[in-house]
Amino acid sequence: MKKLILLAVVALVAFASQVRAQETSVKSEVKEAVKGPVITFVETEKDFGEISQGTKVEHTFKFTNTGTEVLKISNVAATCGCTVPSWPKEPIAPGKTGEIKVSFNSTGKMGKQRSVVRIYSNASEPIEKVALISNVTKETR
Repeated sequence: MKKLILLAVVALVAFASQVRAQETSVKSEVKEAVKGPVITFVETEKDFGEISQGTKVEHTFKFTNTGTEVLKISNVAATCGCTVPSWPKEPIAPGKTGEIKVSFNSTGKMGKQRSVVRIYSNASEPIEKVALISNVTKETR
């Protein structure tokens, strides 16, 4: 009986050691994943609902560099000329925030619109996307 109890205790200790080693491995992988700049948006879409044709709307997408190195945005590009982005040209230090302002002009558009803007940077995910969504209806006079 004593041998059986001793064997059970040894097995339990070995199991606990394996669990602890796996936890340490997972924690180090998480730390590895956040090295370098990381752009984290508060939101990645803004839905304006229905807007009349010819209406201009804009939204400011706020973000934080949640990484460990300086974030540099090299370019921000829209899917069409009806969407115009503006972004910070200076580097964003770790823990600091920035804003990307996007405006959409619905002149000549009808129906469901999804204006996508791509953000190119040195972040761990080098291309991020934000979007303005609207449903353009006939202009009311």
